[in-house]
Amino acid sequence: MNICIDIGNTQAKISLFKGDTMTEMLNFPVVDATVLNNIFINHPTIHQGILSSVRAGDHELMQFLKSTLKKFIVLDETTPIPIQNLYQTKQTLGKDRLAAVVGANYLYPQKNVLVVDAGSAITFDLINSNAEFLGGTISPGLTMRFKALNHFTSRLPLLDPAEGTPLIGRNTNEAIIAGVQNGLIFETDSYINELNRLYPGLITLITGGDAKFFDNKLKNAIFVVSNLVLIGLNRILNFNA
Repeated sequence: MNICIDIGNTQAKISLFKGDTMTEMLNFPVVDATVLNNIFINHPTIHQGILSSVRAGDHELMQFLKSTLKKFIVLDETTPIPIQNLYQTKQTLGKDRLAAVVGANYLYPQKNVLVVDAGSAITFDLINSNAEFLGGTISPGLTMRFKALNHFTSRLPLLDPAEGTPLIGRNTNEAIIAGVQNGLIFETDSYINELNRLYPGLITLITGGDAKFFDNKLKNAIFVVSNLVLIGLNRILNFNA
């Protein structure tokens, strides 16, 4: 059995896989050796693991995993992967971005796939039908956009994402919601349209904490795959095993 750990900016996700099948999915605000030890006690057949983390200084956690598992991988720019990575600065590429495009290629082999990861930042990453990761874009995510308006002005309030998105705001709160949420929707639709023109048959996958925000809001067809990064991590682990 495999354990895949994705430590992001706001939370950590842990998934267990038997082969290519996810059997369990767990969320934690913080992951440490105590949390993992409890998982290993309950699942003694876990023998392989992979860690992807945006944080620095997880040395104690990595040492615990290395001493506990028969095979353990920390995903970095030197890890062998089942796709061709054409990103020019591989050492600065977010490991969650890399795992997500590997997952996309696993789910849709020989297809052009756009991965939209809607988290603290929103990233657009393209992997083509030849399994070549071409790169992508990074911009502020939904919550970050609301926080930026509040932080960099003296009078605009801090708002949370809203269920409805007015086209025209009739007051300041509505104007902020309309600007932030429509801006993100229009940006995403326009980017998909342009890539559809360049890469026929493009499939768009949306993942990340704010993935559900896009439900029924985009003009383009999308598929929400909430655990895409973990699927990619498991694919990389099996590829190395």
